[in-house]
Amino acid sequence: MTGEIETLADLSKHYKDSVPSDLREAKSFQWYLEEVYDDPKIARNAHQRVADMFDFYGTRYDEDAGVVEYLMASEDPLHDGENVFYGREVHESIHEFVNKVKSGARGLGPEKRIKLLLGPVGSGKSHFDWISRRYFEDYTMRDEGRMYTFRWSNLGDVIRDQDPADDVVQSPMNQDPLVLLPQEQRDMVIEQLNENLDAPYTIRNDQALDPASEFYMDRLLGHYDDDLEEVVENHIEIIRLVASENKRQCVETFEPKDKKNQDETELTGDVNYSKLAVYGESDPRAFDYSGAFCNANRGIFSGEELLKLQREFLYDFLHASQEQTIKPKNNPRIDIDQVIVGRTNMPEYREKKGDEKMEAFNDRTKRIDFPYVLEYEQEAEIYRKMLRNADVPDIHVEPHTLEMSGLFGVLTRIVEPDSDGITLVQKAKAYNGELDDGDDIDVRKLREEGESKADIGEGMDGVSARFIGDEIAEAIMDSTHRGRSYLSALSSFTHLGENLEGHGSIPEENLERYHRYLEMVREEYKERAIEDVRHALAYDLDEIRRQGEKYMDHVMAYIDDATVEDELTGRDQDPDEKFLRAVEEKLNIPEDRKDDFRQEVSNWVSRRAREGTSFDPQQNDRLRRALERKLWEDKKHNINFSALVSANELDDDERNAWIDALVDQGYSREGAREVLEFAGAEVAKSELEG
Repeated sequence: MTGEIETLADLSKHYKDSVPSDLREAKSFQWYLEEVYDDPKIARNAHQRVADMFDFYGTRYDEDAGVVEYLMASEDPLHDGENVFYGREVHESIHEFVNKVKSGARGLGPEKRIKLLLGPVGSGKSHFDWISRRYFEDYTMRDEGRMYTFRWSNLGDVIRDQDPADDVVQSPMNQDPLVLLPQEQRDMVIEQLNENLDAPYTIRNDQALDPASEFYMDRLLGHYDDDLEEVVENHIEIIRLVASENKRQCVETFEPKDKKNQDETELTGDVNYSKLAVYGESDPRAFDYSGAFCNANRGIFSGEELLKLQREFLYDFLHASQEQTIKPKNNPRIDIDQVIVGRTNMPEYREKKGDEKMEAFNDRTKRIDFPYVLEYEQEAEIYRKMLRNADVPDIHVEPHTLEMSGLFGVLTRIVEPDSDGITLVQKAKAYNGELDDGDDIDVRKLREEGESKADIGEGMDGVSARFIGDEIAEAIMDSTHRGRSYLSALSSFTHLGENLEGHGSIPEENLERYHRYLEMVREEYKERAIEDVRHALAYDLDEIRRQGEKYMDHVMAYIDDATVEDELTGRDQDPDEKFLRAVEEKLNIPEDRKDDFRQEVSNWVSRRAREGTSFDPQQNDRLRRALERKLWEDKKHNINFSALVSANELDDDERNAWIDALVDQGYSREGAREVLEFAGAEVAKSELEG
């Protein structure tokens, strides 16, 4: 055991501390007025409360990506990071969604629009919608997000035909208590609230009471000779309102069903047949406020696969969004206040987009594209999250395995570049931030080109992280069944290649292209595996430092048009151009760009000298890579590559030293043996071909 056993008393106290202290208390309307004067945000509408929710859990500006990240999505503090979102594109989409909610909070128009999350399957839009609902529930439990509603009490004392079972009735729409005030008097209160409000929006409320509450108010005012104070003091109790999707309170989801089994009453509510005999058909007390729009009032309405709904249902959304009212069958209109979110996949959107009969609906939606991740290292983080959240067997994930799987996913999502000077893999690396100072690649131009050439947007098509994650999971289980304690990129490639044809969401016309992309990824992995083995076999820190110092001495002499002292003879000589080019060619720096690179490295050294930092080639990534490759070229002729693929020499001291060096780079011992054999065979083959 790692800690003390929790007793029932401990658990009970923990629960009690987690709920609002006034959750079960009934307050007076006068108390509510005093509270709302002291904290006007209590009377916020749904858009204002949801907008503040995103800010409440924290924000961070990612300077590298140039986008605002909301910590509820980038860190998920409520669930210990279990539901973190990755990728610049995704966080841009979340930011766009929040901006539309914030615009709605200010009354700029989006409050009267459906926020439609559009994206391919598995892009995370449903999960973002889900996590928004969970955080809204939590926010309303806190003082910063609190809201209240009211209930009618002692109704049978005045209304003689009231069913005794209905002596106490909670506001059917969970409305804010301010709606109990007639509009003129309500406006007087709201004017005072806005004078005390510290927010970028103003409090507004011009809703009418729901029909049942309007009925009670009219009867009670008649009884008390229009004395509003008597009505609220004798028959109104203010209660805390907490959002709960399970209770269908302020949060509601709605999904399409078979046409024969679904009608509009699921959205707007229906007659309460058990009350018909008591009140009669036209009595508002005989209406059941159980429609999805009714349940979502004061909070979030979430429409799953929204565009799969029949056109008749979508008409209900026109009034709900634009007019912020619903009109149930055989019942007066009902005002609603909620953030309406819809989700849809690409095929349904394409179908409805060209439908002229959908023009009014399309005009009342604000589309937010939710694309796939386009940075392959961020994509790899999605797979890591999947593994963290699962009961994964005791298996070691080898270096590059998740990144190369992510690279394959990204290649299927981005548009082939027009420029002959850049390959698709280079474009993916550029999106990933792998740009050297000397690279002539304009990432912004690449993104603009991708957006213009894509059907709807770059990243809105391709292979999903869900599919790749499933194949990684299969590869893990396959490795376990084979008695292997590691997962390598090679086994992941095998599962991806074998299962592309069997995945139903991949169009057949894309299969040949996707297999070609997988070969590109194999080639990229081969280069990385060889680089790792090269590092293990030939790495010599002292030699790299010595070669680095020699390179810089000759570069400085070249720039200053000076001479350098020969290491052996001590005589002055011209800079060794052959040696300089031998280093630079390892980075594929052409002859006409050598001066730029040399000046770049010289400036870097001078800058470090001014800062009081000594020269260290390990601190310059490009120079370090070039020197490592130069050292490899110098040493590889003395390495027996056949030994790398020979099982008979597994116990050889030199081979074990190589394995140890690979383990230091993050490999398991079994994985190190595999990459030695793979890279050794590839290098041996290239040597023979050379």
